[in-house]
Amino acid sequence: MDKKDQFYKKLKKKLKEDTTFPTKYLFKFIVPAKEDLIKEVEDIFDYTGAVITKKSSKTGKYTSLSVLVIMKKADDIIIKYKEAEKVEGIISL
Repeated sequence: MDKKDQFYKKLKKKLKEDTTFPTKYLFKFIVPAKEDLIKEVEDIFDYTGAVITKKSSKTGKYTSLSVLVIMKKADDIIIKYKEAEKVEGIISL
């Protein structure tokens, strides 16, 4: 099992132990400040009723995105993280 699989397995266990679903979940990402990359992240949460807040870094090289969305179960959260990791240069917090 690689590190990503271990991370997601641990996250799923923690979510199931500590969270009552459905729940409002806050995803936080940092991406290079390129509109196409920001759009890719926004598209992951399209049609979910998510509230997305964007903030540029002081240097303007990066954009942080906070995504508040209602998630039905732990697996749905992990699916969104896995979709997000396909975005070039993304950092999940």
